[in-house]
Amino acid sequence: MDEPLIHETIGDLFNRMARIHAEREALVVRHQGIRWSYGELAERVEALATGLLSLGLERGDRVGIWAPNCAEWLLTQVATARAGLVLVNINPAYRGFELEYSINKVGCRVLILAPAVKTSDYLQIVNDLAPELCSSAPGDSHAAALPELRAVIRLGSERTPGMLNFADVCAAGTPADRQRLDAIAASLDPGDAINIQFTSGTTGSPKGATLTHRNILNNGYFVGHALQLQERDRVCIPVPLYHCFGMVMGNLACIAHGATMVYPAEVFDPLATLQTVQLECCTALYGVPTMFIALLDHPQFGSFDLSRLRTGIMAGAPCPVEVMNRVAKDMHMSEVTIAYGMTETSPVSTQTAVDDPLEIRVSTVGRVHPHVAIKIVDPTRRTVARGKPGELCTKGYSVMRGYWNDDARTGEAIDADGWMHTGDLATMDAQGYVNIVGRIKDMVIRGGENVYPREVEEFLYRHPGVQDVQVIGVPDLKYGEELCAWIKLRPNVQATEEEIREFCRDRIAHYKIPRHVRFVDAFPMTITGKIQKYLMRKQMIEELGHPTGNSD
Repeated sequence: MDEPLIHETIGDLFNRMARIHAEREALVVRHQGIRWSYGELAERVEALATGLLSLGLERGDRVGIWAPNCAEWLLTQVATARAGLVLVNINPAYRGFELEYSINKVGCRVLILAPAVKTSDYLQIVNDLAPELCSSAPGDSHAAALPELRAVIRLGSERTPGMLNFADVCAAGTPADRQRLDAIAASLDPGDAINIQFTSGTTGSPKGATLTHRNILNNGYFVGHALQLQERDRVCIPVPLYHCFGMVMGNLACIAHGATMVYPAEVFDPLATLQTVQLECCTALYGVPTMFIALLDHPQFGSFDLSRLRTGIMAGAPCPVEVMNRVAKDMHMSEVTIAYGMTETSPVSTQTAVDDPLEIRVSTVGRVHPHVAIKIVDPTRRTVARGKPGELCTKGYSVMRGYWNDDARTGEAIDADGWMHTGDLATMDAQGYVNIVGRIKDMVIRGGENVYPREVEEFLYRHPGVQDVQVIGVPDLKYGEELCAWIKLRPNVQATEEEIREFCRDRIAHYKIPRHVRFVDAFPMTITGKIQKYLMRKQMIEELGHPTGNSD
């Protein structure tokens, strides 16, 4: 591989690409009616960066964003990087409990939020958490539940007591703020932390994976390089921006190659995505397998002209062979690739090539990325022979700096030699192609969302009637896996499945709410007291009538 690593900050690379491609289209947001050139995007980024500094923020301060896909998300992503601020991605599906934890865990000074998404009233959730906000001067919040938060910035044109408006912040920067921005930008290093993304943890509480300019900028570049992206490409991005798939593999891959970013909707909508691919002449499309299935099975699928599509990425879950074949043939994506990785590795470690045979792209997750090393080890951490299963480990520029303020869990994930232990079981063939064959951890992948049962268990323990609970994943035809909770109730307590789900609703993300709930008197255990989740899973598969399923 002749391509060297990029040794620039995100802001410096963005400014360079904005000068080269000033007149070319950078961003199209269909649902907002936005169409900006790289030059226009750069002006708006500069305005937001200076506006954020006008709030008194200092280099290294954390800025949270809680919003669906929109132009403001991209502006915030680039502006915070430009100003040396750390962007904190907050899942749009989060509710009050998770929002409070995320903000306080990393000490967000500013929260940028949408007024609402679908049925979630973000403004109400924040006001419930911080009732002091409505009587505070905008930008001077002092809430007991959110002690480090100073400013809440809302999107949209309406006014909310105690909150600043995004447009006003963009207009607030002074010449002095701009001078300070230039001074900060000149002092930044590619190794500086610039992004925190929360990943679920086996101990229950999410961990803040801390990523640098070098981590995510290079990963975005090499993902785009694998797709052979060029400035004429137009990438349809229906995957969420709060996740690496959207903000790194989508936004940064496009910026690094001068391509156009196209957002079809706030959240994934199959019809809007099909319309956008046709109307915007998109040449690439991203998605998890369930998204592609929804597109292919849409009643109006045959009426759309998708002939401009060439490539794209399918990731987030194993890809069924039939789906891959249909995507290549019926969606004209003959060069579609499969990618594998995790948030902690920025995210991609392996990827298939656009010219790999289709059978390789269906049966493997490709070969190792440039400037990344991988190895597969046994439980004693000795490298296994080719073809033998073991834990996949990765090392190189892409490995995160660590989990925010959590040295213990960082040490569990990254060993003394710098190897990130993924917890995934994999094999590697003689040609270097990797196949993921299972998971060491209990993680459930539901429709591309990673869910650790322990986090859901910790939440369900808050129910006053729950004495003990165990959560497992069971096979599901639509989402790949669904959550199932086995609950042991306290003595003389009764509950229904719907009561348990209602307890979860609006308090944790929808994809973490168990689809199946079973009330039991005991759990299957070993003599030493270890719960045998594989027996629980086997019983549920038999009960639900699934022909196949995972065992531990």
